Amino acid sequence: MMNLIEKYNLTPLKIVKIAGIAFAGLFVAIFLLSLLGGFLNTARSVGQGGVFPSMPPIGSVAYDYGKVFSEGAMMPEFDSVRLSTRNIMPLPSYGTTGNDAEQFEVSDYNANIETRNLTGTCATVSALKARSYVVFENATESDTNCYYRFKVAHANVEEVLTVLKALDPKDLTENTYTIKSQIEDFTSETEILEKKRVSIDQTLTNALNAYDDITELAVKTQNAEALAKIIDSKIQTITRLTQERLNINEQLDRLARAKAEQLDRLDYTYFGVSIYENKYFDGEGLKDSWKATLKNFVNSVNRSLQNATVGVLGFVFIVFPYLIYLFLLIFAAKYGWKLTKYIWEK
Repeated sequence: MMNLIEKYNLTPLKIVKIAGIAFAGLFVAIFLLSLLGGFLNTARSVGQGGVFPSMPPIGSVAYDYGKVFSEGAMMPEFDSVRLSTRNIMPLPSYGTTGNDAEQFEVSDYNANIETRNLTGTCATVSALKARSYVVFENATESDTNCYYRFKVAHANVEEVLTVLKALDPKDLTENTYTIKSQIEDFTSETEILEKKRVSIDQTLTNALNAYDDITELAVKTQNAEALAKIIDSKIQTITRLTQERLNINEQLDRLARAKAEQLDRLDYTYFGVSIYENKYFDGEGLKDSWKATLKNFVNSVNRSLQNATVGVLGFVFIVFPYLIYLFLLIFAAKYGWKLTKYIWEK
């Protein structure tokens, strides 16, 4: 080591300069490597569709007593309009009795439409609202898609289907089923609740009569303590039975509304229409893509600067004590060697 120091005449100042140049080179190397890594990650995310997200399907097929259809899943593999019962999730099997299930049949239609003129296509479907036999229940519109849910009188279903087919939907699905079991369930539950309400009314009347008799007896015997207990018990009984009656009335109201909604389906056919935009040249999409790419670039540069500054400083603080030890060791070795030579020569 001493030969190396003497050969290159390494003074403390030169050692500090060499260390500074080394740290500067380390800073530049870390910055460039971090920046290159950020670019590679960005390119990888673009290749995997990270910048250009695909459009998700608008909803999925679902069934409910009140809302038996929703938007429906998009099926791009269908090249032409066709009514299909394939790929439809079957309704839960409730079973029916008798041979009159077809008298309670209802139908739903779900259409998925892909368009390059979203405004015009949505306006065509929305214009159906002006027709007297069409009742809109839901309309949702945005910059990229729109969805409509409405019901149509049975006699005019073909007119609406003609309008929808003219829009060349990717998929048009018909779903027909019977709601007889639901109607029977509503009717049966309503009868049970009504009988329960009559029973509560009778119990309340009998309880009040019994309390009146006991109260009269307590008054005659002038038993104040017993009278107070009777009154308290009477109030609690009235409160409890009245609350039960209110709960039953609330359940009956809900059942009546649900049954009315189901019976209404016997007079109308329901439609769910999902429309989404799919342009060859999407200016907004390209604009968003550029924004996302530039944002990734700025983030990559920022991360690289952080790694090259804070990271290097952290490295310096870790290495600095060892550099001090190395400097002291070199200093001691250099002057120790000179001292040794001086003593040896003496």
